[in-house]
Amino acid sequence: MRVLHTSDWHLGRVLYGRKRHDEFEAFLKWLLATLAAEQVDVLVVAGDVFDTSAPGNRAQELYYRFLCDVAATGCRYVVILAGNHDSPSFLQAPQALLRALDIHVVGAVSDDLADELLILRNAEGQAELLVCAVPYLRDRDIRLAEAGERTDAKDRKLQDGIREHYARIGELAEALKGEIGPVPVLATGHLFAAGGQTVDGDGVRELYVGSLAHVSASVFPPVFDYVALGHLHVPQKVAGCEHIRYSGSPLPMGFAEAAQQKQVCLVDMMMDGAHCQLVIRSLPVPVFRSLESVRGDMDTVLARLQALRLQNKPLWLEVICDTDGLASDVRQALESAVEGTQLDILRVRHNRLVQAVLQQGEVDESLDDLTEQQVFDRCLDAHEIEGERRDDLLALYHQVVQDMGDQVREASEEALS
Repeated sequence: MRVLHTSDWHLGRVLYGRKRHDEFEAFLKWLLATLAAEQVDVLVVAGDVFDTSAPGNRAQELYYRFLCDVAATGCRYVVILAGNHDSPSFLQAPQALLRALDIHVVGAVSDDLADELLILRNAEGQAELLVCAVPYLRDRDIRLAEAGERTDAKDRKLQDGIREHYARIGELAEALKGEIGPVPVLATGHLFAAGGQTVDGDGVRELYVGSLAHVSASVFPPVFDYVALGHLHVPQKVAGCEHIRYSGSPLPMGFAEAAQQKQVCLVDMMMDGAHCQLVIRSLPVPVFRSLESVRGDMDTVLARLQALRLQNKPLWLEVICDTDGLASDVRQALESAVEGTQLDILRVRHNRLVQAVLQQGEVDESLDDLTEQQVFDRCLDAHEIEGERRDDLLALYHQVVQDMGDQVREASEEALS
């Protein structure tokens, strides 16, 4: 069996307010071409298909159009698991219809653990692959909460719950193999493995509130021939194990991921008697939109922007600059530097302003510890803005916040309707 392992598509994700539908569409077209060219039998999506639990219409359209087009590639099965970003009920709503197309969706843990066991059979009814299709295990699925519980006790219960879940489904897989004969066993997961590599700003959330609950490779029983993981965006092996892998996200979720070579994992699973042999290849994913982070003092930043102008290529930019200038003056200078080009500045971070804001508070304080209002007040203090001008800026700030809140509410109501 030839399996293509992917995860963390995050369809519908925006980057600093910019929609990325064109990138997602280009990736899905590339994925369809890859399924056909590599003669893939099984496509696995190990969670976080969508970026939110209520994806917009365009994200849904891309998803369902892709599923309709998979059959034409020769790929015979699709296995989709819910991640922590996904709504289990939303993913599972068309479950029965999709199953008729050999598209298997597992959104959440059910009362019957056997629901997570999939036997993929050929046209003659012979078993070809056994899949332990484990979705993201939510807190309520794997532990009983207790009042006044300490964080370390909660972490231990979460890890024990994850370990027990995989042990139980591993036992079921062993028993089922005894009935159907020797077949490869593939398991999935959407979790944070201990020692897993992340990057700042990648949008990877902690899976359990107030807890780390990072699991070790030992939670996966030896019956699993390959473990297809999702959640971490950096492609990597777990604890050096060839057969336990994160495919990573196919698109950079933020500027911190821009320099990564994104990939998917192509896995050939071949039975040699009672043992499964693996051949694993990483297939690089093309760059569908270039991102770059430009850092330094104002002269360094402007020099880099001038060099990028000469390349005359479309590029989304993040600028992180060290300067004593007013934020508005910095932004104006940067916009002038890219005017008339295909360079688009999505974000400007004024490093010294951030440092000035934080210096007014506690030593260990970060921006995450402050409300938006506190940050704005400290920005005004940092620039020594007082009197009538301060009142005017505060009034404008409050109007902007109110307008943004109205837009978010309207978008949420539209998505729910």
